[in-house]
Amino acid sequence: MGMQGDFFQLLKEKGYQLTAPATPPAVEELPKATTILAMKYRDGVLVAGDRRATAGNMVMYDRTDKVLEIDRHCVMAIAGVPATAYEMVRVLEHSFKYYRRTQLQDLSFDGKLRAVSKLLKDNVAAALSGTGAVAPVFAGYDHDAGTAKIYFYDILGAEFEGVEYAVSGSGSPTIRGTLHYLNLWGERPLCELTGTQATMQALRLLTCAAEFDSATGGVNRDANLYPVVKLITQRGIETVPDIQLQQSFQEHVVRRLA
Repeated sequence: MGMQGDFFQLLKEKGYQLTAPATPPAVEELPKATTILAMKYRDGVLVAGDRRATAGNMVMYDRTDKVLEIDRHCVMAIAGVPATAYEMVRVLEHSFKYYRRTQLQDLSFDGKLRAVSKLLKDNVAAALSGTGAVAPVFAGYDHDAGTAKIYFYDILGAEFEGVEYAVSGSGSPTIRGTLHYLNLWGERPLCELTGTQATMQALRLLTCAAEFDSATGGVNRDANLYPVVKLITQRGIETVPDIQLQQSFQEHVVRRLA
């Protein structure tokens, strides 16, 4: 039996490993590519992601959920190979739950960051072979610090704090500059936006990313498909409903495009 509360040690003892397959599939056949973003707003952190999964130049799926809840106060937005990313999220979800039940308290925010980094480092072989690269954005509410936080990672597990925002995925270069511009010279800094205003900006940013990056899915109003947008505050995670996204898109995005 491993050290109490250490879910990763338990997995190791049971023979579980997150590594590259013995015979990797062709890289071009793996669904991937995306645009995800996180930014601080007045009450916490907004995390959003488009919903397209591609394999090479093929659109494989247009309803992918790339902003995944790990527990009541943190999410991981995934960019990269979905199969690997989903498995990481499942391991993290069980790890945090295992710790909470064995230690009768939540894992600290710093502990959660180390857990994400450890999984990415364990996946280095798959990432370097081109079969399992994941570059996530992790965001949540740190109750010890009394504030929401954003971190982004490279595929080798190095973590970096996004003081005001973070982006990842193939469409991220398009909107990174826009976020910088909005934060410095917009009507107000991102951290002063309301949840509604932050959601509007997220829709605009993902629409821009989809305009210039073929691997990023935009809004499909005919199919009633909108990005996934989640707001994280001290109270927990709130998923912005599609009806609210539809209304915001109609009022604040379509009008400017016309």
